[in-house]
This record gives sequence, structure tokens and C-alpha cells, in this order.
Amino acid sequence: MNMDYRKPLPGAGIDYYDTRAAVEAIKPGAYAKLPYTSKVLAENLVRKCEPEKLTASLEQIIERKRDLDFPWFPARVVCHDILGQTALVDLAGLRDAIAAQGGDPAKVNPVVPTQLVVDHSLAVEHAGYEEDAFAKNRAIEDRRNEDRFHFINWTKTAFRNIDVIPQGNGILHQINLERMSPVIQNRDGVAFPDTLVGTDSHTPMVDALGVIAIGVGGLEAESVMLGRASYMRLPDIVGVEVIGKPAPGITATDIVLALTEFLRKEKVVSTYLEFFGEGTQHLTLGDRATISNMTPEYGATAAMFYIDQHTLDYLRLTGREEQQVELVEQYAKLTGLWADDMVDAEYERVLQFDLSTVGRNIAGPSNPHSRVSTADLKVKGISGVVEDSDNGEMPDGATIIAAITSCTNTSNPRNMIAAGLIARNANAKGLTRKPWVKTSLAPGSKAVQLYLEEAQLLPELEQLGFGIVAFACTSCNGMSGALRPEIVDEIKRRDLYATAVLSGNRNFDGRIHPYAKQAFLASPPLVVAYAIAGTIRFDIEKDALGTDADGNPVYLADIWPSDEEIDAVIKASVKPEQFRKVYNPMFDLSVDYGEDNDPLYQWRPQSTYIRRPPYWEGALAGERSLSGLRPLAVLGDNITTDHLSPSNAIMADSAAGEYLAKMGLPEEDFNSYATHRGDHLTAQRATFANPRLRNEMVIENGEVKEGSLARVEPEGKVMRMWEAIETYMDRKQPLIIIAGADYGQGSSRDWAAKGVRLAGVEVIVAEGFERIHRTNLIGMGVLPLEFTGGETRKSLAIDGTESFDVSGDIAPGAMLTLTVNRANGESVQATVKCRLDTAEEVSIYDAGGVLQRFAKDFLAAEKASA
Repeated sequence: MNMDYRKPLPGAGIDYYDTRAAVEAIKPGAYAKLPYTSKVLAENLVRKCEPEKLTASLEQIIERKRDLDFPWFPARVVCHDILGQTALVDLAGLRDAIAAQGGDPAKVNPVVPTQLVVDHSLAVEHAGYEEDAFAKNRAIEDRRNEDRFHFINWTKTAFRNIDVIPQGNGILHQINLERMSPVIQNRDGVAFPDTLVGTDSHTPMVDALGVIAIGVGGLEAESVMLGRASYMRLPDIVGVEVIGKPAPGITATDIVLALTEFLRKEKVVSTYLEFFGEGTQHLTLGDRATISNMTPEYGATAAMFYIDQHTLDYLRLTGREEQQVELVEQYAKLTGLWADDMVDAEYERVLQFDLSTVGRNIAGPSNPHSRVSTADLKVKGISGVVEDSDNGEMPDGATIIAAITSCTNTSNPRNMIAAGLIARNANAKGLTRKPWVKTSLAPGSKAVQLYLEEAQLLPELEQLGFGIVAFACTSCNGMSGALRPEIVDEIKRRDLYATAVLSGNRNFDGRIHPYAKQAFLASPPLVVAYAIAGTIRFDIEKDALGTDADGNPVYLADIWPSDEEIDAVIKASVKPEQFRKVYNPMFDLSVDYGEDNDPLYQWRPQSTYIRRPPYWEGALAGERSLSGLRPLAVLGDNITTDHLSPSNAIMADSAAGEYLAKMGLPEEDFNSYATHRGDHLTAQRATFANPRLRNEMVIENGEVKEGSLARVEPEGKVMRMWEAIETYMDRKQPLIIIAGADYGQGSSRDWAAKGVRLAGVEVIVAEGFERIHRTNLIGMGVLPLEFTGGETRKSLAIDGTESFDVSGDIAPGAMLTLTVNRANGESVQATVKCRLDTAEEVSIYDAGGVLQRFAKDFLAAEKASA
């Protein structure tokens, strides 16, 4: 601690660290010019950095140096149950490994406060038009996940420093926004900015509050949990000046879809964005949260807003204590984090975005940044002729799922009230949903139910089939549940192009539902409209949704609510006491850490959900050869973590489905790939299991064949991916993956790295890596290498018949040699860049991964203190 800078916070009875004084001591006048992010990172250093390293570390921030690492100590770690559970399974396995070596397993605990919210395990088996859908879905969730929930309940008392919010309460990011983040922490008599990492790429949602919150992989989160600094280099910090005012009828969803397209084109990948300007005053905190939530969709790491009056108003609206709100205001104004004090901030570059240019939008059919104006649906080939059917058959482009879901939009009262009002207006006109549309409403917070009831809008949504099915992630995470058998039969029989429309943040191919070939993102009120239309071929702006009682056509404009009405309903119906009623009992947490609690988990041998992890055993504990590597897959650009390890429902004819059947699970309880990630025997069968995978090693009639397929070499035999992996595992054959640009986009899914490592993959060579996935690979001991000099898999004519060697000294950013050994005996060499970017990452890689290194360090420390 750098006590010279610890000072009393005037009138508050607590202290703070005077970062301004520390920065000005090095360079007078520098503090006012720092971006918001830099000020927060500097405070973290002043408070936590070793005194002898403080000046050098602060100079990196002041002088905008990006060549050296400095430590960052997040105040919290947040997890949802899928990655949080797998992280805790890893820690339980680590305890076993420590105990086997004579160490004390009870000492293995999170050092940093960790919050786990169970929100990713519910599937919408019962739709919103069914009676008691919520209770029925919850009962199925508890039955299917009994093993998982047994383990999670054990962690509550087995590990210190973990708070668990059980299933049925809401979505991690929305709860984080509405309650968990204090914005300014008050801990051990010191006030400081709240900061956190989370095991989900949408963790930056609370950046809207002025809180640095970034998504990391589960393995990096485990490292932070265990008290290690998260080493980082000063990021590129880009200012986004927001100007103008949204046009009438424009939602935050419309704005964020336009922003996502704009920012993707501006190439903000891995940057920290800071939104400022007069236009931000026309964005509520809910609007800002919608924008920050979509951070990974435009490729940034963070999307910050300054603390201002909107921040304070939101904290009061969501029921925070007045004393805490006053602390946020006082601290922000004293330390230069208040919006008015940021006018001199200097950025590497500044982009400008005009809110007045935004029209009504959807995104699709496969990517969140593929924006389509609803005025251009016909021009873009999305809408078309809707064939009327006398026999009730589904039309081409049938919308089989319409889901109001995801923290992106259900956290925004304006979006939810707008959905309720459009439902009310549609009901008044006699409009109904099409019978083939599976509708659902899954708010991220129970407070949403309370204010929709207060506004008398929940019955209106229920009448159209949007009854509450869950307070959980649901369709956005691929947990859409089963379709009615007759719907599936018709899709198969007629080979229909079926789609989903959802208010989520991800619409990658195959993610939302196996029978929804593509998916579109839309605002909650537009989701309601598409449920009425029943097909994506419908021109939502120009075609009639139906007719009223007098036979008059009804168009979207006829039922769209005015901004003034939305504002009036919010003012009358959204109240602080609703949030207090929901959250005060939820966070009344008391835990018994009794001496009788077993520090070692009693693993259930027949479980397909929870199994002792194998990371200290067999091949994973051995040396990596980096030679004689065979390619498991040769892949193109934009490979997502959904390709690498899908999260959606497990089909009976998949490798995982066949395994679960052998283990005695009935097909109706196969659940999702995501829920089985605590059992490596199930989870590793998800590796490259996406049916939309295009492995360039598998060619049919001159074209790459789509599917979970691989070609085993040297035989050249094509087989299902899992059979190929098993073949190579039996041979103890080390593997490599060759890929194009932006490898590993999407969710921060540690099994996208665990799966390939367990398959025997030692190296991945790509044209570029997504940030979180690259760190996950390193955390599993996989070496990420990047093509240089314009070389690619195509320029090297790689077809998968080759074997590969990697040579050179591994160091941060080192240039290594990739030798391509062709089947005809020829060899060619290429220079590749080592994407171990820091000394810390080299240390993790050398140890074999995050957990292996911690075990070695822990045992060495115990031995030294003995």
C-alpha cells in the first residue's frame, strides 16, 4: 500500500487514495488529460501496486506506453453458473491435487470476492402461452440439473468468499447492474472504484455505470479469484463522441445495432471505448447498458460511460441506499471521474456517432453486426412474398421462435414497457400470434415482472403468448427448448427455411435452436410484431399485420406506442421499492463455514454433469512436443466459440447424445452442452460439434462439406469429428489447428480451449485471435501462433495432408518457425508470431496452464513455510 497517498474522504468517515496527487507528482497537469479508464487504472496502481514499482507503472499510463505489463487487481469476480461452475469444479479438482501432494486443500479459496448467479441452465420447454410455464420450466431445470446444483450448494460452505444467487432469480449481468455493483466500493475503510472481471463476454454491461468490467475466460477468472494480479498493458482507449438525439420511435436496440455495425467498421477490436458528448444526455442508463452489453459484438474490451446525473438517478431508481448514492457522487467529483471533469481527456482517436441518423433496425441473419434497416427488408432480400396457406401450413421463412430475452434488452425499462404497450395495442386491434411461433418472455430480473404488473401490461403480453417462462438467459444462450413435434415434422418434411427472432445479443448460425436455420436480433416490441407476422419474409414496416374488427388492415405504425406514452408509463410504474422488494431478500446472505464442512468434494462417479477434472493427469501433465503435429481442422475466418464448443441443446444423434444415452439419460433430459461442462467426458464430445462447421479438410464434389466432420491422416479417411479425435487420442498423436482471421469470436467459453487441449491440440496457427479465447488457450497450455508477412493457410497451400513442426525460443512476441512437411516429402517454412504477449503468459504456458502453475506455486509456498 502506498500510504503517502491515503487521505480522508471529506465528511465521509472513510479514506481514499489521491491518484491525482500521485500522477501530478510525476507529471504536473497530466491527470486532467487522462481518459476515464486511465484514471481508474491509475487508482488501482496507487492503492495496490508495490511502492517501489509505482512510479514506473504510473509512467506507463501517463505517457501512454504499451510495451510493458502492469498489474491490475479487480475488486470482484462475477460468474454465471456455466463458466462459474466449471471454474469451481476446477478449484475442487485443484484441492484434490493439492491434498494428494500433502498440501492443505482447505486453504485453496477465492481470495477476491466472487459472486455466482445461476442463470444459464433453464430451457424454455414450456412456452409463454402455456399455463404455469415458469413453474413447469423451473421444475424441469431442477430435475435435470440436480447434480450441478448439488455441487453448487456444496461450494457455498466449502469455499470462502463466494456468494451464490440460486436459480430462478435473474441474469447475472442484469443483477450486477441493478444491485451487485456499488459503482464506488467501501471496503476496509477505503473508498475506491468498483472493478471486476466476469466469466462472460457481456460482463462490460456495467461499464454503463462507469465501472471497468471486462469479460475473461473461466481460466483467467480462476487466476484472479486465487489472488493473482491480472497483468495487462495500457489498452488503446478510443473516444466515441455521441451527438444528436434519437428520432421518435427509436429504441435502444435500434441504436446499439447501428452502433455495432459502425464500430465494427471502425475496427475497435480489443480497445476500451469511452462514450461522451451531448448525445449521451439523451441516453438513459438503461440505454447505455444496452450499448455496453453489446461490447463483444463490436469487438471492444470495454465500453465506458462517465459517471453523471443519469448514473445517480439510476442508482436511486433501482433502490440503492441514499448513503451509497451520495458516496458515488462525492467520490466521482473529488477524483475527476464526474462527467464535467472529463472535458480535457485526450484519446488516441475520437469517433463520432450521430443518434439522429438511427432508424428502426434488426440484425441478421447470422451476425450481430449485420444490421438491416426495417425500411430495406425487401431490398436486402429478407422480406418477400408471404404465401397464404388455406391449410394452416407454415410459410417459407417461418418464425418458429419469438423470444423477449437477454439482459441486453430486458434490463431496459423503456424496451420492456414498449413491448407491453405494443402488445396492448395489438390485442385491442384483434391481432394474434401465428400458431407455429413459440413465444416466450424471460426477463433478467424479477423487478421487470413487478413494473409490468404495475403498468397492467403483463396480461397484455400474456394474451399474445409472451407469458413469463423464466428469469434466466434462455433463448439467447441456445436454451430455446423443444418445439412441438408437428412443427419439427413439418420443417423436416418440407425442408423449410425456419428462423428465430429474439431480443438477445447473439444470433450465430445454429446457436438459438437446431431447427432455426438463422436468427435475427430485434427490439422487444419488434419481437412481438414478428410473432404476429409469423415469418421473416414479412415486410414489417409495409405489410399489414392483420385486420381489425371492421376489416381494416393494421400496420406496425398503427400499434407502435409514442415515446411520450412510454415515458409516462415508466414514470408511473417503475419504482425503487420494486427493486428493493426483489433484491433485499436475495442478498441477505449468511453462510456457515463450519469445521465439519468437507474441503474435498465427494464426486458422484455416474454423474454426467460434475466429474473430477483431468488436468493433472496423463498427456496433459506431460511435455508438449511441438513436432509431428497433424491438423485436426483447417478453418476459415470468423470461427466462433460456438463452432469450437456449442452451448445449445444436445441432439440424440450427436456424439454427446450417444454418450448420454449409454449413461442412461433419457433423451428429454439430455439438456444443453453448456450444462454438462462440469463433466469433461460429456463436454469434450462437444468439441467442434457445431453442425454448421466448415472444416476445409472435408471436401465433397469440390466444395467444403458442412458438419461436425474431420479427415484422419495419413489415411485420408473422413469421419465424424469426435471419432477422429478418439482415433488421434488412441495414437497419442499431437495435433494442430490452422485457421483464418478472428479465431475464437463470441462467448468467453473456456471449453472452447479445454476441448481442443483434451483432444491433443498443442498449437493453433491463425491469422488473428479474439482476445478472451487467446487467453483461454494459454490457460490450457495451448500455444497460439499468428501468421506474419501476409502468409495464410491459402498462400502456403495447406490442405490437411501435411504434418507440422514449430521451432524457436518461446518468448513474448517472438518470431518462431512453422515447418510444413508435405505428404510428397517436401517442406516449406513460414515465420509465425508467438502470441504469448506477456511474461506472465509465458509463465502460465510453461507450467502447462493456469491450474498447473497455481498447484506448483501453492505447494512450493507450503513447503517453504513448513
